[in-house]
Amino acid sequence: MRLHPELLAKILVPAVNIWSSTLQYTRKNFSPTNQRRIDKKPVIFAIWHDEMFPLFRLHRGEKVTAVVSASNDGEILACFMARMGFGLARGSSSRRGNQALKEAGRSINKGHDIIFTVDGPTGPRHEVKPGAVYLAAKFNMEIVPVRVDMSKKFIFSKSWDKFQLPLPFSRIKVCYGTPYHPQIKINSREIENACTELQEKLNLQL
Repeated sequence: MRLHPELLAKILVPAVNIWSSTLQYTRKNFSPTNQRRIDKKPVIFAIWHDEMFPLFRLHRGEKVTAVVSASNDGEILACFMARMGFGLARGSSSRRGNQALKEAGRSINKGHDIIFTVDGPTGPRHEVKPGAVYLAAKFNMEIVPVRVDMSKKFIFSKSWDKFQLPLPFSRIKVCYGTPYHPQIKINSREIENACTELQEKLNLQL
């Protein structure tokens, strides 16, 4: 029997909060991003799908809107993240993509940061898809590449993203790249180059 996403989220939230409360967080180079918040300039956080778990607790309730797949599996994540205090923009590169960008745009106009799993929802692993750079170009926003290093973790080796679950009491280092504007116009060639640029910046964070 499959649990309803809302019920599953209701169970997951306290479990994740308790689990995450044991983690020892440090942030690297967060000051430039924090300054953007002080200046009320929303940014786009770009992360890899397999490194999202520690960020649920770290950025909960911070006026951050997550772009989440419109799939059935995405429904579980969406219900969970909503209960964790994130805003939602539903869609992906294959389903409701334009609608997700419109919803993200409304959140930006309210002063929310946006978070993208830039290789989600189904990979290929650690290959940037165009959603984040397209949104940055459309709204003249800065992107913050974010990587997460977990000292001890269990890796789900059979999942497409090799999802990383930090073990209790492990050390978590969250590395924030310096916010940057992708210098592009909205056309396919420049978007492709901007994806490559973001991928390189993510790879350099760890």
